[in-house]
Amino acid sequence: QVQLVESGGELVQAGGSLRLSCAASGRTFTIMGWFRQAPGKEREFVAGITWRGERTIYSDSVKGRFTISRDNVKNTVYLQMNSLKPEDTAVYYCAAADTFSTITVTSRSRYNYWGQGTQVTVSS
Repeated sequence: QVQLVESGGELVQAGGSLRLSCAASGRTFTIMGWFRQAPGKEREFVAGITWRGERTIYSDSVKGRFTISRDNVKNTVYLQMNSLKPEDTAVYYCAAADTFSTITVTSRSRYNYWGQGTQVTVSS
């Protein structure tokens, strides 16, 4: 049974930092990613990483501030978020895919497993 369990979301002041974690189990994944969804908005891509960690990709809105990484021994993916802004406020979801595909990694349809989400709130 595949499980993705996020943790690390909390209330933080603008300019602060948080590290989200996603503990994965049940499968070997070809790619893992983070998405976020703010109230009234669609779920959007934040960052993605291949299973060996040789390639990462970021949305323009977080590039230079967020870093995605993974620890394959712990089967955990991290999202280090620095210089947080109020507009980063959202529920953050971990996502994983266990197949190879031509679908871009920034698309929700690329991923076939999702976590329950963790709330990140950035106060101004």
